[in-house]
Amino acid sequence: MEELLKTIARGLVEDKDAVEVAVDPVNEEGVIVYHLHVAPDDMGRVIGKQGKIAKAIRCVMRAAANRVNEKVNVEID
Repeated sequence: MEELLKTIARGLVEDKDAVEVAVDPVNEEGVIVYHLHVAPDDMGRVIGKQGKIAKAIRCVMRAAANRVNEKVNVEID
């Protein structure tokens, strides 16, 4: 799941080396939280107009997690 998020983010940004993903352990609700860090200049590319790209990233991640019976949340920092 972490590699999927990195691959999606690297496809969107210019500074591919600045893409980092931090993973929190499973919380009490069974949700794994992924924190996506990108360069400040690339933040707009990852979020998109009105947050549409961020919503799409979260949707893809939830769909992938659903296939392996996990619950995930993506935070963009």
